[in-house]
Amino acid sequence: MTAKQWMLILLTIVLGAFSLYLNRDWFAQDNIQVYHRSRPARFVMGGSPAGSDLESLMFGFDRWLKLTSLKMVPLEALKTNPYAHPVWELVSDSNSVPIKDFTYGLHIRGMRPRIEGLTPEPLQPGVPYRLLVQAGKQKVTHDFTLQPLPP
Repeated sequence: MTAKQWMLILLTIVLGAFSLYLNRDWFAQDNIQVYHRSRPARFVMGGSPAGSDLESLMFGFDRWLKLTSLKMVPLEALKTNPYAHPVWELVSDSNSVPIKDFTYGLHIRGMRPRIEGLTPEPLQPGVPYRLLVQAGKQKVTHDFTLQPLPP
């Protein structure tokens, strides 16, 4: 091969590598998007009683996820202690069912409380909380504040 052919091959490799560098986000995993919404609490089997002064809280994701762990912690407690006591914590032993949304405090198929028999604590209105979700190797956090129902 001539020097000109080697230069063209080298130029092609350099341009290909540069193109991959510029488009590296093609190979990155998508971030999990979390949203929350609240609605007036209604009577649900095992859920909040009707007439509650708080709203029930529902969380959702932008896609179906097999959750590995889920934890909810008051944000103020996390500022002083990275291992703060969670108000709700669930783990999956082996194979959780893919979900797209869930309601605070209700059972999620394929998951169990980290500590046997532990029930979720009631959320306080006006207190900021952090939801920590893990789905496989992906982790995401979502901060929110529960608002009380208007009088």
